[in-house]
Amino acid sequence: MGKGNSMARNGGDIHTQFYGYLWAYILVALSGCLGNVVDGIIVGNLINEDGVSAINLSKPINQFIFTLHLLINAGAGMLVGYSLGQNKIDDARRFFTRALSLSLGLGLLLTILGGVMFPHQTARLLCSNDQILPLAEDYMQVLLIGNPAFIMMWGLSTMVGVDGSPKLVSVAVIIDNTVNLLLDIVFIQWLGWGITGSSAATVVGHLVGIAILLSHWRKPENRRLTPFFTGDGLMSSWKRIVSQGAPLAVASISLTLLLFSANSIVLSTTGRTGIFVFALCMNLLQVYNLFVSGTCQTLQSLGAIQVGKKNQEGLETVIKKGFRFITVSMVITCLLVWIFPQSIARLFGCDEPEMLTQSVPALRVFALSFIPFCYIYVLMIVYKLYSHHRMALFISFALSLTVIPVLWIIAKYMPQYLWYSYLIAYLIEAVVIFALHKGHHIEFKLKNATTSKD
Repeated sequence: MGKGNSMARNGGDIHTQFYGYLWAYILVALSGCLGNVVDGIIVGNLINEDGVSAINLSKPINQFIFTLHLLINAGAGMLVGYSLGQNKIDDARRFFTRALSLSLGLGLLLTILGGVMFPHQTARLLCSNDQILPLAEDYMQVLLIGNPAFIMMWGLSTMVGVDGSPKLVSVAVIIDNTVNLLLDIVFIQWLGWGITGSSAATVVGHLVGIAILLSHWRKPENRRLTPFFTGDGLMSSWKRIVSQGAPLAVASISLTLLLFSANSIVLSTTGRTGIFVFALCMNLLQVYNLFVSGTCQTLQSLGAIQVGKKNQEGLETVIKKGFRFITVSMVITCLLVWIFPQSIARLFGCDEPEMLTQSVPALRVFALSFIPFCYIYVLMIVYKLYSHHRMALFISFALSLTVIPVLWIIAKYMPQYLWYSYLIAYLIEAVVIFALHKGHHIEFKLKNATTSKD
């Protein structure tokens, strides 16, 4: 009876922890996934549809910055979680210190190269349309100059959440996005900065969020993760961090390549109208990413702690809750898109009849397309937690790279079905993953796992 009560209590603890982490990380995802969405809505209404297209054309840059975060901080966050679960505080502090120092260094390098030395060349690489190019260049340059604020905001959010303060992360991200929203209007409309003001508002919002997250260390009990430079060699720690975050980073860099390729194919195939419609669809993906990112970050943090404890039942509970949440959120999102596609288009300032007409079927098809995408992405984290690294790495590559050839083939031979490319590609990936899983007799079971949740 005592053991059963203990298990019930711990199960309740996992339930509480899961939703505490989940909502915190969903709010964190607002910073990474919905920053462009907020910018797109405001720019679409205060500037024009080409402004929305310019923001969408800049998304490969934003995704690349997010890739650096995943490679460093998501990987380090899992190592910190493992170490805290095993009560190895010095290891956790070392991974924390080296992850943030590496994040800041790479962010500054990207600022110098992309934001200061080659801003025009970067914009021209991503935008071939002369009508949209000036807007794209103005937006991208500020985005590149301010990218260290993006990486540090996401990195600190991950570490503070793993260190047991998900509520502070929630507060920081809420205020971050509120500041971004308010300054968008101030910078664009009142100060007349145009689309440059949209990027600047996002950077300032992140700086405010960073200041709030740093308050985590004001309390003595929250000083487990403090600078720590002794122990394993620098390169050894970085190697472990990068190898841990590699599957997520590979998936993200593949998505960067996909965004770049897809923008180029759609722009050359459908022109100015099509790239705006595609921008709407990519903003819809950001909404799905809001939920999938929050779910995956929760699985990484809370799931890694269960792995560190060798707690099979606890890990299974976390995974089940993750899949249940992602299913409900996708169903609700998909229904809303199918019922209100024109309202979504108008939300981004769309008033041209041709753009509005083309937006309806495209949004509905993409709403369905992202469902298998979300399941596959979450499944990749599950494979990683159970140390099936090859499957996780395969999914990382396949998740985005499969879309590129499918998109190219359909654009070349059946352009009228262009918007179905993503759905076809993700269904192909799902079938291949299922076949590989069965063919290799893969099991989801921890080695030397405990059977109790004590």
